[in-house]
Amino acid sequence: MTKIIAMAGKGGTGKTTTSALLTRYLLKKNQTPFLLVDADANANLNELLDLDVHLTLGQIRKELKGELPPNVTRDQFMELKIHQALIEETGFDLLVMGQPDGPGCYCAANQYLSMTMDKLAENYKYIIVDNEAGMEHLSRMNMRSIDYLLVTSDPSARGILTAKRISEITEPLGLEVKKQYLLVNRAPQPVPAVLQEKIDAAVMDSNMELGGIIPSSEELINQELSGESYLRIEDSADIAGTIDAIFDKILS
Repeated sequence: MTKIIAMAGKGGTGKTTTSALLTRYLLKKNQTPFLLVDADANANLNELLDLDVHLTLGQIRKELKGELPPNVTRDQFMELKIHQALIEETGFDLLVMGQPDGPGCYCAANQYLSMTMDKLAENYKYIIVDNEAGMEHLSRMNMRSIDYLLVTSDPSARGILTAKRISEITEPLGLEVKKQYLLVNRAPQPVPAVLQEKIDAAVMDSNMELGGIIPSSEELINQELSGESYLRIEDSADIAGTIDAIFDKILS
């Protein structure tokens, strides 16, 4: 059975960084093949993995407005184009949603995407969805059953509170979430007592478990500034051991 891992959290809390680190982890553990879906309109997961994007769902949506090839239905066309949009790498594929065309969201294209995602899911052990601040894309892609929801936060009281609120809206959205985890990114070391209190309170008052606290890391900063793929982070790096332990706990 394909397992769905979805990222959630307000902007700037490290959802994309977490997705890139999870990609590295799954490859290291030979948990392949898996599919990455960059569902953020400001797509940049490919940059952290040093991959080029040639076609996005937003661009496909524009093509759907024009004339289709003879004897091709819209769902057949959408399925074909989504397969063309897949960036195929060793062990995983990447699909980028891209920018919506004008106000609103992807409209009809999402209907075809949800049907295609059902077929795509059969090919993967995991589907990892790097969401924008909300979680609407999950329902658009017909992903209403989520195995792991990773809610990210920065090391601030407001960030922790926002993470708790995001956790609470899964039920009103009609999402069935089997496991929810809080990940606090870029935390100072040692973790200040007042921050730990906020984290403990958020976990106690929600359906989230504490997935882990990821310390502020010069290694990650330098990796991003240099444009190097996060897949090339050495196992000997301090942050690598921390990340591996966190995902061991979550996915064990």
